Amino acid sequence: MRKLLRYVRGYGAAAILAPLLMFFETVFQLILPRLMSEVIDVGINHDAAPNENLAAPLRALGVTDLMGRDGFNYILAIGIIMVTLALLSILVGVLSFRFGAVASQGLGYNLRRALFNRTQEFSFADIDQFSSASLITRLTNDVNNIQQTFNMGLRMLVRAPVMMIVALVICFSINAKLTIVLFVVVPLMAFGIAMIMRAAHKLFETFQKRIDGLNNSVQENLIAIRVVKAFVREGYEKTKFARSNDELRDAGIKAVTTVVLMQPIMMLSFNVSLVLVLYIGGRFVIHGTLLTGELYSFISYITNILMSVMMLAFTLLTLTRARASADRINEVLEHEPNLSDPAVPAELPEARGKVEFRGVSFKYDASGSGDDVLHKIDLTIEPGEFVAIVGGTGVGKSSLVNLIPRFYDVTDGQVLVDGVDVRDYPIHALRERIGMVLQKNVLFTGTMKENLLWGKPDATDAEIERAARDAQAYDFIMARPEGFDTEIEQGGVNVSGGQKQRLCIARAMLRHPSILILDDSTSAVDSATEAAIRKSFSENLKDTTVIIIAQRISSVRYADKIVVLEDDHVCGLGTHEELVESCAVYQEICNSQREGAISE
Repeated sequence: MRKLLRYVRGYGAAAILAPLLMFFETVFQLILPRLMSEVIDVGINHDAAPNENLAAPLRALGVTDLMGRDGFNYILAIGIIMVTLALLSILVGVLSFRFGAVASQGLGYNLRRALFNRTQEFSFADIDQFSSASLITRLTNDVNNIQQTFNMGLRMLVRAPVMMIVALVICFSINAKLTIVLFVVVPLMAFGIAMIMRAAHKLFETFQKRIDGLNNSVQENLIAIRVVKAFVREGYEKTKFARSNDELRDAGIKAVTTVVLMQPIMMLSFNVSLVLVLYIGGRFVIHGTLLTGELYSFISYITNILMSVMMLAFTLLTLTRARASADRINEVLEHEPNLSDPAVPAELPEARGKVEFRGVSFKYDASGSGDDVLHKIDLTIEPGEFVAIVGGTGVGKSSLVNLIPRFYDVTDGQVLVDGVDVRDYPIHALRERIGMVLQKNVLFTGTMKENLLWGKPDATDAEIERAARDAQAYDFIMARPEGFDTEIEQGGVNVSGGQKQRLCIARAMLRHPSILILDDSTSAVDSATEAAIRKSFSENLKDTTVIIIAQRISSVRYADKIVVLEDDHVCGLGTHEELVESCAVYQEICNSQREGAISE
């Protein structure tokens, strides 16, 4: 938790004022029982003389006859003081709550920003390690736990100790023998609570992990809801959700069952203390060694002490849960991204678009175990070339192109862009040279124009229109009443698969990158549209190196170079005509598609 306190920066004044004002509220409240005992013992029972510490200020204010009208003047004066203190207590209490809320909301704001910024630095491997559902839980639920605990702690961790210590001192001053009751009960109470909190920490850690699991189930279902409905798998999804929900419920019940043990322990301690004080204190009153008003104030103070212990226990219990959340947040904040900029970046070469793979091997397992996804790949792609990559499912086509913008680092060998190892580029500078259309086409909530501007934020309307025309997206955009200002709904659900692909291609083309990578990005468009897009590459991006992954031979047969992957290696390299003659794997692909076309 201490590590997170630096994120209060910017809200330090509020974080200081909240406990300070709470201190004054507590002091004002602690004075009230002593004043009430004065009213009972002096103003009503006349068992004691007026307290000179109170009498002197009252006389200075003009109350000369303190016991006038049978003590009414004294009662009235003390009453006015009590009302004034109560109002001051309310005022500083409200201000303390206000400043505590400001400080805690500021802490939450800074933590969310720091967590989000850190996740933006993560590589694909880092995100895979944490899982997106867990990261969402940490950004929301865990931060909320920290925020609420901090707000409570700013006030309660001041109020409870001050109330307990000062009240204990006052009780001791009233009757030292009677105070012994507290020295027996409170330690026993504290020991029981400490044992419960120790067990609760692990249970709360498990509870937070179960929230991760539930979020993952919901997120996966909503993302793939069309697939669920298409395969009529609602029942299966309900069962899967129920399993995650049951686990969360059971974890919550275990945590709550442990926590509720605090209530009987505290109430038993409270009632036992109260009975002992009433019995022993009553005997003192009968024997004249304790006044009635003093017993009343003693009971008030002992109640405050025991309530403070209970309040402190609940605060510490909340801290126990927050500690589990803090550990999870720190795990993200302290995680060093799998990829980072080089300590000494290379001098940036001219952007020409040359790509080289030299003895490249790659595996997803960061520990180095498992089989290579790619093994000893040697490949050179010259500037301006149109290169296609083909092969069966799972042979590493996407893995190969993901190494160029350094979404992952090679396990062995080198990937070079324009003669410089990609690991020697600043990551931002490297990716600025590359336009990428991923296998999964993603559009963001906003207008079509705003989505296209991801490619080039300062693009002019003419450039946007040109990119849309080149990607064969202009006609369907303008067919919409709002044109480029048409709103894209979440996930792009209001555009077809082919339209989504063309918008993503236009977004990449708008950048005018030196390298354009299309990972199976024309699978949802017809052959004529694909041919028109390919023609725009040669006419308007003729200096750009285009690397395309495709399944259809018609998509790749006009490439300058075709790379054929089998398992984890390159088994063929050349033009369509050359590979038809020399590469058995390519021949098999061609034959299978030809047979499929005939059968259709």
